[in-house]
Amino acid sequence: MKLKYVLLTLLVGLVFTSCSKDSDSNETTTTTPDVINDFVWKAMNSWYYWQSKVSNLSDSKITSNNNYANFINGKTPDALFYSLLYQRGTIDKFSWIENSNEVVSASKIAEVQKSGGFNYGLYPKDANNVNLVALINYIVPGSPAALAGLKRGDVVTKINGSQLTASNYNQLEDTQVTLTLAASVGFTSTAMVTTDKATTVTVSQLDIDENPIAYYEKKVYGSKNIGYLVFNGFKADYNDELNAAFAKMKLDGINELVLDLRYNGGGSLETAIALAQMINGSNTNKPYIYLDFNDKHNSDDGFEYLSDKVKIYNLVDNEPTFQSEESVNSLSLTKIYVLVSFETASASELTIQCLKKYIDVVTIGDDTVGKFVGSITLYDSPAYDYASYANRSTKHQWQLQPITFAYYNKDKDVNPSKITPNYEINPYDTFSNLVEFGNVKDPYLKKALELITGQTLRTNNQSAKSAISFRNDNLAAFNPTNTAKGLYIQDFKSLKE
Repeated sequence: MKLKYVLLTLLVGLVFTSCSKDSDSNETTTTTPDVINDFVWKAMNSWYYWQSKVSNLSDSKITSNNNYANFINGKTPDALFYSLLYQRGTIDKFSWIENSNEVVSASKIAEVQKSGGFNYGLYPKDANNVNLVALINYIVPGSPAALAGLKRGDVVTKINGSQLTASNYNQLEDTQVTLTLAASVGFTSTAMVTTDKATTVTVSQLDIDENPIAYYEKKVYGSKNIGYLVFNGFKADYNDELNAAFAKMKLDGINELVLDLRYNGGGSLETAIALAQMINGSNTNKPYIYLDFNDKHNSDDGFEYLSDKVKIYNLVDNEPTFQSEESVNSLSLTKIYVLVSFETASASELTIQCLKKYIDVVTIGDDTVGKFVGSITLYDSPAYDYASYANRSTKHQWQLQPITFAYYNKDKDVNPSKITPNYEINPYDTFSNLVEFGNVKDPYLKKALELITGQTLRTNNQSAKSAISFRNDNLAAFNPTNTAKGLYIQDFKSLKE
């Protein structure tokens, strides 16, 4: 998402004090803080999770109005914001700011957004980490990408005629892109080798409210009624559809579940809590997650509890608006299998870390992102501690999405740097086998089914053996979910309206 820069005008007030006509005039200059930058700094000073660790966010900065104004003025709002982050890129990889008339408060928990309708992961072609390819994870039905003929498993090698690289991959998010696809993908022991198709594909963006319940199928192996559910985002405006999917699984007699979170970068905390109940359902009113805010918001610290009700939202002006409650449909499972990848983050990781305190959670795939922090959207509404969209200033469109809390499971266990799966699948092994959802040639799904059934499933996989030996541990550095822009954001809808 590109930032639009705002030209800032510094307002300088001059106060003149007149003595006698023979006296020298004394001039006192007062510098007025820029109003947008004042919002940025004060909102961060109040809410930023690592506020106490950032000297430039210390309360002492505002003891002198002139010094404060001189510090924050002269920067664009985004430059100021990013200068205030704690060890940006290492500790804080997820906070960001944007200048947009789109409602950000939902921030992937519920929203219509500009999109071409294709989700992708980025993979270095060799150890130099410069040239990349983008593997198409899935296509949103009816989207521009679908109409252009893109499909799951396509490999993008060039964008707008240029080799895809670590420097230009963000152009994949442009309003219109021309993509060159690979005709073939091969591997040596140290690199990926591609050949290009002669034709290209052009995709333009439209407003899309993507349904995160991407796929469901019942698979029967003897007495095992296995549900395979692909869930790509914790979006509150689809809580009713998620609950309906579990009602369908109950009707189908599902007694084993494979939950595919490979492309799920997070979303609504409420949805994550509801999902836990849909899976197990026997721990109503028990603590599920502990939220830890900074010292200025200790009153917001505390547990979120499992509930037998799920809130239903509709989008009103692109803002999730409460409509009603439904009883949770539960499968009463005591064990599930979760497919994960280097794109699995946040509320997805929460589901694994917190749910395994109650049931057995078996993970299959690749190391996850390691995002055990979340955020609320901050607006220019100082009278409401910057947490109210309805009472925001309409004189500008800047909005902040900084990390505002960390989360832990019910026992407050220290989080790992990332979730290492119980059964590892080399992500490069998917290039020859990224078939349509539900096809057992998918190595992730195949492994889950083998664990459930105790059978070895025979498929005609065409993956080259050399692909297994090629693994780049810096994959996640190029996954767009890990950039400071944060494509998958917000795990917590603020209780402050």
